[in-house]
Amino acid sequence: MKLQEVELTKKRFRSKILLRLKTQKEDNRERKSQVIKNKLFRTQLFKQAKIVMFYIAFDGEVNTKEMIQEAKKRGKIIAVPVCRENKIYIRPCLLKDRAKLVRGPYGVHEPAVKRAIKLEDLDLVIVPGVAFDRKNNRLGRGKGCYDRFLQRLPKRIKSIGLAYDFQIFPNIPVTKTDWKLNRVIFA
Repeated sequence: MKLQEVELTKKRFRSKILLRLKTQKEDNRERKSQVIKNKLFRTQLFKQAKIVMFYIAFDGEVNTKEMIQEAKKRGKIIAVPVCRENKIYIRPCLLKDRAKLVRGPYGVHEPAVKRAIKLEDLDLVIVPGVAFDRKNNRLGRGKGCYDRFLQRLPKRIKSIGLAYDFQIFPNIPVTKTDWKLNRVIFA
């Protein structure tokens, strides 16, 4: 398949799944997010991690708010992605208790006070996505932010995608710039 065909197929996947994410019933979203949280917290990767980078959910994504709160209670240090304006670049920043959140350049909430941490300090990265496949490939929102971020991580730092069951496919279209995750947890 040519690159143009792959990109068109990705675009179709995105629009279909994004619509489904936005129209999912809130009680269904919360119930499934709770199941996903329980599965994540039972993994060895999560149990052993000291510093975990979560995303702050928006636009129908698997809800991470309660995950972040409970992870803090369990003694985890939490980082979240911060995007730089006009650059498609993510850096991890600490999320302190009761931190004021502001809307970032792409509409995602991030801490108002940005305290960056080194990539090497992370132990685990929790990743959002639009669609995933059984081989742990991920389809994002199309800007490539997470792909570039994940490529920069040291190999010892693992990544886990979170998804609803309707976001999982046998195969999704990928290109050489798409980054595979270590695992995907869904419900």
